[in-house]
Amino acid sequence: MYSSSSFEGNLYGFSEQEPQRAPIGVFDSGVGGLTVLRQIYRQLPNEPVIYFGDTARLPYGIRSQAEIIQYVREIMDWMQQQHVKLVVMACNTSSALALDIVREEYDIPILGVILPGAKAAVQQGKRIGVISTPATAKSNAYRQAIWEIDPNVEVWQVGCPEFVPLIEQNRIHDPYTTEVAKAYLEPLLQEDIDTLVYGCTHYPLLAPVLRSLLPPQVKIIDPAVHVVTACIQELDLLGLTNTHPPLPTRFAVSGCPQQFAQSGVQWLGYTPLVEAVDFAAVPISQLQ
Repeated sequence: MYSSSSFEGNLYGFSEQEPQRAPIGVFDSGVGGLTVLRQIYRQLPNEPVIYFGDTARLPYGIRSQAEIIQYVREIMDWMQQQHVKLVVMACNTSSALALDIVREEYDIPILGVILPGAKAAVQQGKRIGVISTPATAKSNAYRQAIWEIDPNVEVWQVGCPEFVPLIEQNRIHDPYTTEVAKAYLEPLLQEDIDTLVYGCTHYPLLAPVLRSLLPPQVKIIDPAVHVVTACIQELDLLGLTNTHPPLPTRFAVSGCPQQFAQSGVQWLGYTPLVEAVDFAAVPISQLQ
């Protein structure tokens, strides 16, 4: 079904009697989800992980909801084949447009990044700015999540279509990126925000640029930190926390493995071994 010789069957050799040793699945459109992976390394160091980057189809932020749902179903089918015990949707656009739908379709627990990020933001401020992909901003997912927690909080959202391509192209320290960031932050700073939410898991990679442009009193919320905290709670609740020694992370992409490895090394601190996965052979009936 999938053209990846290394990603067949039971990757880690655990038995069905040892579900705790099954991996956590993490996916994003590209390298952005590595911010979530880094938090898993810090907070859940014993957990094996399979990371998937849908690099052939990024950026997700300009896609329609129908496209995003189809992509997520393909990824979830593949994750299911890898025998993961839990999936972290390390993509705000997917969390906004597909999470509720696919949760009803799969038996695997699936965590998104928006609700944990919204909860953390409300604990920090009352004038909250959210930077995200255009699709996430258009969905109003963060505003709705925040207002469900505290309807008295004010929320402003800005779609940032250029950020993900610039990050994927390793142009974080390009002067042009700083100019783009200034333009995106300006309407939020005019509203005198006290808290800024990274509404895309790529955006923590821009932290040096964004922090330099924000007043020091503005707090920054990285939902990656908080979704992994939620992951800890979920694993504990399900009795699926792994207590065995950690195993190497496995990486797969739908695009070029070499390009992902080159982009990922600066965020991981090592060069990942990356496999290619092709969804073209998936029967369309499985996606409906």
